Amino acid sequence: MARSKTSKAWLSEHVHDHYVHQAQKDGYRSRAAYKLLEINEKDKLIRPGTVLADLGSAPGSWSQVAAQIVGDKGKVFALDILPMDPLPGVDFIQGDFREQEVLDEFVRLLGGRALDLVISDMAPNISGMSAIDQARSFHLTELALEFARDHLKPGGHFLVKVFQGSEFQDYLKAMRELFVEVVSRKPKASRDRSNEIYLLGKSRR
Repeated sequence: MARSKTSKAWLSEHVHDHYVHQAQKDGYRSRAAYKLLEINEKDKLIRPGTVLADLGSAPGSWSQVAAQIVGDKGKVFALDILPMDPLPGVDFIQGDFREQEVLDEFVRLLGGRALDLVISDMAPNISGMSAIDQARSFHLTELALEFARDHLKPGGHFLVKVFQGSEFQDYLKAMRELFVEVVSRKPKASRDRSNEIYLLGKSRR
């Protein structure tokens, strides 16, 4: 089957991507590792001993980075609709975050522990219809914020990928109600053409 121009352009960009090559060299599962590494370098979200949840974790590069930093005294809980190969120090559940049953199973895995940090790199399967994709994306970010509200300890932090669209200001307002400070981050490893940014809620009220 002939590749579309878009997928050819993506493939060419991917093949020549510095972060893709770096990830292969450093043993990370995807280039996304460098987004979290850069944000963490600046904001010191993950430290030895941190207990965190990684939502939308597959293929696992954020969990990889987190597990390396938290060490034996910390813990990483991960969830994704896609399968993810096991990682040392990471407890993973495969399932759809939008389904209550899956969420309940994930909460059981936490074992009543309040979290220091919730990180979410979730994005919906892209349909190509921007209004639908945007609505799906914001639904996921709303669920992630709800999860953070329910499971973060006071003073805990929340890092979430968002796409700038019509619901952005309302979402920002909801985050500001829950956190002492909300800042945006656009790491260098985010592709320039992508309208994704990361919102960081610091210190849950």
